[in-house]
Amino acid sequence: MSDHFILPFDEPMRALSNAPHRGGLTLASGFFFMKVPKNYSGDYKRDCLVFEREHNLKNFVGFMTAADIGKVLAISRSGSVKAYVTAGITNPAIAGEEPPPWKPGTINIALVIEEGLTIGAMANAIMTATEAKTYTLLSLGYKATGTTSDGIGVFALEGETEWAGTATKLGLDIGRAVREALEESLRKWEMTRC
Repeated sequence: MSDHFILPFDEPMRALSNAPHRGGLTLASGFFFMKVPKNYSGDYKRDCLVFEREHNLKNFVGFMTAADIGKVLAISRSGSVKAYVTAGITNPAIAGEEPPPWKPGTINIALVIEEGLTIGAMANAIMTATEAKTYTLLSLGYKATGTTSDGIGVFALEGETEWAGTATKLGLDIGRAVREALEESLRKWEMTRC
């Protein structure tokens, strides 16, 4: 099992994310999930740069997790959407409530959408994916809306699709892909804890 996951794109895609490496709005050649120690408190900017250089990557968006990527990675496709998820939920949190004492654990969601989207639609996709994540956690019995360190990224070509909410076909595909991949990743994560 690998301690990281790297996905290069066939052509650069527009990216909108909160990733620790090249987060924000950028043009990306791909993305990676990088494993860090459970009590990681390093220089994430430097460590991601080192990871990128060691793997001969350029212009990649990078996410970090203490979860065993090779064991918890789940990938699901629905329509034009492919969701890549790594989940660890040792630090569950509820939006608007004081977080519990910090423990390592992150849910990373990367959505690769094979459609041309406006930036507004990419922001809408993040909203829809977050709703799907929260519903999945609650339906599986976790008393959480996420963790204190979740990462999300949307990757798409520039285009004219303006909406990705729950009333759209694209939003439906985002919700289905995220729910299926997150449920599988959490099941795998629970098995690694046994």
